[in-house]
Amino acid sequence: MVDLDVDLHTTLWTVAQAAEAARVSPNVVRNWCYRGKLKPADPDRRGRPQFRAIDVIRAEKDTRERARRVYEAA
Repeated sequence: MVDLDVDLHTTLWTVAQAAEAARVSPNVVRNWCYRGKLKPADPDRRGRPQFRAIDVIRAEKDTRERARRVYEAA
């Protein structure tokens, strides 16, 4: 489970962690990158992309608003 009680501006997430936090599949996160909605931050030591948590949350929010979907109650 992804911890959302962290500094969202400095925390980096992998594709899998970003997908879990946004409740989407990892392919959706990759698609956001391809479409320019989400930019990778520093890669991890294996060269895999990582994303700032706040950027993931903003991309997810923007996607839902454009699709006119509402957030579910947590």
